[in-house]
Amino acid sequence: MRAFVAALAVGACAMAAAAQQTTILGKGMSNPNAPISYSADHFAADANSKTGVFYGNVIIRQGDVSMHADAVRFHVVDNKPDKIFAQGGVVVTSPSGVATGDNGVYDVNPRVVTLNGHVVLVNNPSSSGSSGNSGVMRGQALTVNLLTGKATLNGGEGTKGRIQGLFSTTNQNQNP
Repeated sequence: MRAFVAALAVGACAMAAAAQQTTILGKGMSNPNAPISYSADHFAADANSKTGVFYGNVIIRQGDVSMHADAVRFHVVDNKPDKIFAQGGVVVTSPSGVATGDNGVYDVNPRVVTLNGHVVLVNNPSSSGSSGNSGVMRGQALTVNLLTGKATLNGGEGTKGRIQGLFSTTNQNQNP
């Protein structure tokens, strides 16, 4: 997700009236085979249904990408995580910036993150090569392939379903 937010914001500017934006970005995850670590305040399990939920300040990390949420449920196949379902205040952080949403899913094998509901992307200007410029985008659904860097931001349904963005044009590295 290195150039993730910056490139997505630039692409959205070119098609600001579109309800969906797709762009190709540089590869993002520096180590896609890194182990997945997790921590949480609490864990609740149901042996009968073979389910478990981590809740309270849940943090999932893989390499230089992390996901924070109120609650997380893992879907496990052959004793390995297959999908990670995050609910409530989901924040995905990478060296290129931060993406937030109401809910999220990390599909582990193809390395795809999907955020839904009140999605906000904020560019990290120090990693974008933009000399302090940053951008913000808003939409309803975001899908990012962490290996290919391809991302899609949707505005949602109806007349209010538009992608919105804002570019900062000031150079914060210059002295006034």
